[in-house]
Amino acid sequence: MTLDVRVRVTRGAFCLDVAVRVPAGTVLAVMGPNGSGKSTLLEAVAGLAPLTAGHVRLADDVLADVAAGRHVPPHERRLGVALQDGLLFGHLTARENVAFGPRAQGVRAGDARAAADALLADVGLAGLARTRADRLSGGQAQRVAVARAVAARPRALLLDEPFGALDAATRAPVRAVVRRAVATGLPALVVTHDLRDALELADHLLVLQDGREVQRGTPADVASAPATPYVEHVVAAAAWPGS
Repeated sequence: MTLDVRVRVTRGAFCLDVAVRVPAGTVLAVMGPNGSGKSTLLEAVAGLAPLTAGHVRLADDVLADVAAGRHVPPHERRLGVALQDGLLFGHLTARENVAFGPRAQGVRAGDARAAADALLADVGLAGLARTRADRLSGGQAQRVAVARAVAARPRALLLDEPFGALDAATRAPVRAVVRRAVATGLPALVVTHDLRDALELADHLLVLQDGREVQRGTPADVASAPATPYVEHVVAAAAWPGS
């Protein structure tokens, strides 16, 4: 199931104009300085940002096509989405948040709770399953958001800075959860500011600046031959051997 995206999104003076293709079972990491269009790209794919032009296709399903006048609402796209703010239901527990998607799809309550508990254990939050989301720390909420995105049996994953508030010890199990989900045949778009996450998780890396692509390749290839001062900076920050 390939994710095929060719979009233009205009917001005031800013214009995102980019094309990406993410084959089934692969991760495309997206990096770039603040304001480069990373989050806008994910919002466009999720149906949260209206397109000025272009299309979003998932396998043979057209999720958006400006020329054809087609726009599938976000809740009908069956995408696993975790944005930076998490958007958890604060009055629900961590378990209830993760089980929400499967329950909405008709999964039995007991089965949805069991699956949620297993995912929470995988991301190191087994002891907080009954804690309300509004009482979680930022890093804990981030892990719940990733677990919820995976639990919903999505056709693709869209993750915006899923590791930003996590330390090294907690990043590894969350990355493992994402990789296991992708290994089932999902395409994944993952926004990150940390080259180390791209090196550990992604098959390909796209670098944006001012709404345009400035470099693309495997994470190792991009790190070995930075094309812009921004890329040089993130390579140095990651202590990449070639920097």
